[in-house]
Amino acid sequence: MEGVESYYRAVSSRDSRFDGRFWFGVTSTGIYCRPSCPARTPKSENVKYFVSAAAAARNGFRACRRCAPDAVPGSPQWDNRADVTARAVRLIGDGVVDRGGVPELAARLGYTERHLNRLLSDELGAGPLALARTQRAQTAKTLITKTGLGLSEIAFAAGFGSIRQFNDTFREVYGCAPSTLRREAAPVDGVLSLRLSYRAPLHGEALFGFLGARTISGVDVYEDGRYSRSMSLPHGMATVTLWPGTPAPHGGETGVGSGFVEAALRLADMRDLTPAVARCRRLLDLDADPAAVDAVLAADPALATAVAAEPGVRLPRSVDGFEMAVRAVVGQQISVAGARTVLARLLPPAEAAADRSDLPTRLFPTPEELLALPDEAFSMPASRRRTLRAVAEAVRDGLRLDAGSDRAATREALLALPGVGPWTADYIALRALGDPDVLLTTDLGTRRGAKALGLPDDPVELARHAERWRPWRSYAQIRLWRAA
Repeated sequence: MEGVESYYRAVSSRDSRFDGRFWFGVTSTGIYCRPSCPARTPKSENVKYFVSAAAAARNGFRACRRCAPDAVPGSPQWDNRADVTARAVRLIGDGVVDRGGVPELAARLGYTERHLNRLLSDELGAGPLALARTQRAQTAKTLITKTGLGLSEIAFAAGFGSIRQFNDTFREVYGCAPSTLRREAAPVDGVLSLRLSYRAPLHGEALFGFLGARTISGVDVYEDGRYSRSMSLPHGMATVTLWPGTPAPHGGETGVGSGFVEAALRLADMRDLTPAVARCRRLLDLDADPAAVDAVLAADPALATAVAAEPGVRLPRSVDGFEMAVRAVVGQQISVAGARTVLARLLPPAEAAADRSDLPTRLFPTPEELLALPDEAFSMPASRRRTLRAVAEAVRDGLRLDAGSDRAATREALLALPGVGPWTADYIALRALGDPDVLLTTDLGTRRGAKALGLPDDPVELARHAERWRPWRSYAQIRLWRAA
């Protein structure tokens, strides 16, 4: 979509497909909204457009209370792109600035603070600190409306450095004092219930079924359409249960043509709300643009029927890159069921009284914990055990496998490790780094799925055919596995 006229058409038609792609501010009211806002359409001469909510706030607009423009799905371009700006946005979303400030963000990306600020300001209309402040305000709003915490507790849990900064930022973003949004309700039994929005459609069976088929006893559970798992967050352990919600009606909380996933979070520390939400969104690929993906894949007659039958298939990702790397190494040349058994043996024994089948009770081992395991804990060939330890050493020594990683450099670093070949490196890129354009042409399941759909099952011929699926080959990969 290009040009002011195109933006205004999206606003006039309340098109929720563009929620999260841009925001608009109304000069006559001083309020900014999402494109699908159900309020009366303003005159075009009174509208200004922004590429981020932070840019709207920076220009003096406050968030609309009716359409909640801070609760839209993230822009798919920041989710899929591999450049520095996109990596920065993903790291800010994970709370890196809240924990370590802009210096930490700049160090992670390998740029000076000044250059990084210029890059983000040029493309997003706001620098990293402004983006983080707007995100803190959104986190604070969630804590105010969903918990019974005191406002001072909320201020510091959301990442603000002082009560004054909290109040000033909240008034800037929402145009009111924090206390005006206070509700009486508090989380039940320490459970924080949230709705995570997405662009429709979303094929829940494919997404949750994929995760459910790969659960590890004690770490994640899949029962009755609900997926639960543990997460290691900066300030402690958390568990989350996720399941598809019912789409909202016209003008509802999530807008037209969108929906939400229900999330029940149990946090050891409320300061971890921001990274918990960010990792859940990445796990379920909730910032994707399924219409764009499906349009490219459906253009291939071999995939057209599958896309029509199952629109909105997502890319199941991960909440922890190291865990996914271990899963990839263990999964080399063995079945999914076999990999689950081997992975479960890497976990420390759980206390019988605490080991509940309906809720995860254990965290996946850290690199240090895995390196401390004796040889007999690894139910696999010695060569694979050495590979696992090499991966653990690399991550312990600084290799990052997360949303902010440089995908090309990370792949090279992985391939340099003993026992890590292209299949393993690409599987990690697919699920840990969230690369949208990976195809595992030598994978047996991929070849079986290709044959079932009438596609060439020879790796070289399949790779040649798959050029037409760029830049969404990862989504085709999931469809080929489903066809197998």
